[in-house]
Amino acid sequence: MAQDNRCSSGRSLAVLLSLCFFQFQSAFSGAGEEPLVDSALRPKCDSQFVSVAGGPTNGTFTAPVFENSGGQSVQCVYTFVAAPNQRVEVVFTAFNLRGTPPDGWAIGNLHACIHEYLDVYSEVLQAEAKDLVNSPFGGRYCGDIAPRRRISLYRSVALSFHTDKNFTTADLFAGRYTFFNDTEYQIGNLTGSSPCSFEIHAEAKRQGTIISPTYPGVYPKDLYCSYLFLGKKGQRIRLEFRDFDLFYGGPHCPFDVVKIYDGRTNDSAIIGTYCGQQRNLYIYSSDNEVLVTFETLQRTANTQNRGFKGIFEFSESFVKLDFIVKNDGEHIRGTECDQKILSKKGSNGFVYSPNYPYPYHPKIVCRYFIYGMQDSQNLERVRLEFSLFDIPKGDKGDCSDGYLKIYLKGQETTDSYDKFDHELCGEDTKTSSVVSDGPRLVMIFSSGELQGRGFKAQYIFETEYRVPGTAAPDGSCAFSYQSASKKRGEFNSPRFPGNYPSSTNCTYTFITSINEQVVIIFEQFKVRADSANTSVAQYGFDNCHEDWVEISNLYRDGGVHLIGRYCGATSPGPIESSLGAVGLRIFLRTDAEGVYSGFKARYAFEPAKPMFGDCGQNLSSSDYGVITSPNFPTKYSGPQKGGSRSVCSWFITVRPNHRILLNFDFFFIEGDPPTRGCSAAVIRLWHTLSGLPLEFCGEKPPKDNWQYLSDGNVMKLSFVVADKSVGGEGFRAVWTEVAVAPKTCSEFKCAKNSYCIADNLRCNSVANCGADDSSDEANCKGYAPSKENSSLLLSLGFFLLLRS
Repeated sequence: MAQDNRCSSGRSLAVLLSLCFFQFQSAFSGAGEEPLVDSALRPKCDSQFVSVAGGPTNGTFTAPVFENSGGQSVQCVYTFVAAPNQRVEVVFTAFNLRGTPPDGWAIGNLHACIHEYLDVYSEVLQAEAKDLVNSPFGGRYCGDIAPRRRISLYRSVALSFHTDKNFTTADLFAGRYTFFNDTEYQIGNLTGSSPCSFEIHAEAKRQGTIISPTYPGVYPKDLYCSYLFLGKKGQRIRLEFRDFDLFYGGPHCPFDVVKIYDGRTNDSAIIGTYCGQQRNLYIYSSDNEVLVTFETLQRTANTQNRGFKGIFEFSESFVKLDFIVKNDGEHIRGTECDQKILSKKGSNGFVYSPNYPYPYHPKIVCRYFIYGMQDSQNLERVRLEFSLFDIPKGDKGDCSDGYLKIYLKGQETTDSYDKFDHELCGEDTKTSSVVSDGPRLVMIFSSGELQGRGFKAQYIFETEYRVPGTAAPDGSCAFSYQSASKKRGEFNSPRFPGNYPSSTNCTYTFITSINEQVVIIFEQFKVRADSANTSVAQYGFDNCHEDWVEISNLYRDGGVHLIGRYCGATSPGPIESSLGAVGLRIFLRTDAEGVYSGFKARYAFEPAKPMFGDCGQNLSSSDYGVITSPNFPTKYSGPQKGGSRSVCSWFITVRPNHRILLNFDFFFIEGDPPTRGCSAAVIRLWHTLSGLPLEFCGEKPPKDNWQYLSDGNVMKLSFVVADKSVGGEGFRAVWTEVAVAPKTCSEFKCAKNSYCIADNLRCNSVANCGADDSSDEANCKGYAPSKENSSLLLSLGFFLLLRS
């Protein structure tokens, strides 16, 4: 006869009992066949444990013992029935069923447990077989891992043991049961049809226990519970979960979940969503009502979490929140008195101790989270200035009774509350002002047994610039660098290498000592210049309209002389303060539009150089001359070891009413003005002493004309090389004294430019009329230069020989 496994189908208990009874009846009535299982097994197999008045409240149970020589399916039902107003607890002390799952033992897996298993039902509404058909299935177990503790949702728990083995022994499973009063589960007044939805009124119970429906047993699936706490006016509610164990389905708790609402309905603001395991979970309502919901999903019973247990309390003594809301703070829902304050960009306000201006209450802890702005456009820090402070010290004169701890580094993000920066107590404090290291400042106020007036402090959100240097005391973007304090260092635009903030003015002031100059060398430079021409160097008033950097000399009488304005990618060349100046000022201006990464630079205070620097001179009393870079035509070199720059300055002076024409006929200095600027080496040309200099670096194409005419009879040329220079071939420039558009020219008049130059400059093999006018070198056959130019021509001939 084929084996019938319908009893092992995982159906409801009532169906299983009916099927098994049908199998036994068929076996007894078979024509000419012996019964497969002795009829004496059934009454011995099933067991029932009932709580009766005066009877035992606990006991033990073990697996049934019988022989099953035919190896047929046998079902044994253990029923535990509590008395009214009671529940029953079932705990397994031994478990070792002989199931044979295909892929290892699996708790609660219907398909894994085939030959021997135990089904659990802890949501049995009535113990009668006709009512068990609607009992939710609580899980199937085999192997050597016992089901966890079960507590009945109502009054009954049923265990259905199945086997098709030839014999069973008592040590297959064993356990104990306990009948106990269910008062703890009656949280308040039952509402609705759910067995676990309650209203808890402060008038009836000021404090008590909140517990999940079958705690500490495994909680049921497909369940919804609600706990509505209704306090009196002026009261708040405190919940403390001392044990919390729910299935963890992810950070958003999509499966089993506890939700707490700051009001009487689930339309109220939510305090929190919780699942998994929680520790130190304390919840405070903002007002006198709070709703707690507990929801579990319908799914295969493969988890065995126990739920939660905690305490609740209604009280008028919890901290009143008016000290928060009246001062731009926002109460952090769920806490007794924690608050957060968010910047409104440069805003300020006040923070107080609870109950201020009256003495604070004892034994409270309040946290203050003060957040400055932090985004692509803004970065702030928090300045805190105390105007009143009174937290009494303990008996030992320390902060053991009450304190205010201040955290300046945002330690709250890692819960590093033991790493505070200041711990304050007493009637006064030396720490009258503190500044956060970043955009967050946190305070923790803890009161002890002693009461005091507390504290009052002003918070100020100010832009965090992240600039090394001595910051201005008013929090503005102003930084100073004194030679007397530090000879060398670095500085940068705000927040570098991040983007600088918009709508900002920043000033960097460098003050030298006597007989010193300050040198500035830029390492990186990128300042927004939307309207600049990207094909040329981006500096000067014509190009820099959006954001810019200006560099100026500072003088003892308060005078400021601008050196240059820079933007785009055109890094300023190496800059030194003038000999008569007391230092330099660098000014960064940004508008309200887009932002770039800004700049990074270094400074050095060094002994002042002579007027002409390392290799320059004064040029006058001549009709023309030639200026070359050091070592030309070989590569120029950088400064001597230990120096940050080398400088050569030439001052050219011609006769009154004459001007200077300067023509670069060769130019190759490292750098590229349109793309990266002249940070390693630069030529500065002052063609007018009252205006801004022109700056040059890069390479002059052979066919390009680079010539410049002074506004008056004086011109200055300066060549500065930074210590990061790798060298280049340098430059050669010819200067010529010219008269521009004179009424009469008694000497040589240039054909194209109409310049009047000295007659003896004609046919000297130098383009003194300019790069685009060769008339002074035309028709020179048979022309003999004057004696005074013969030595100069010899020098030029020697130079041309070297170049060839």
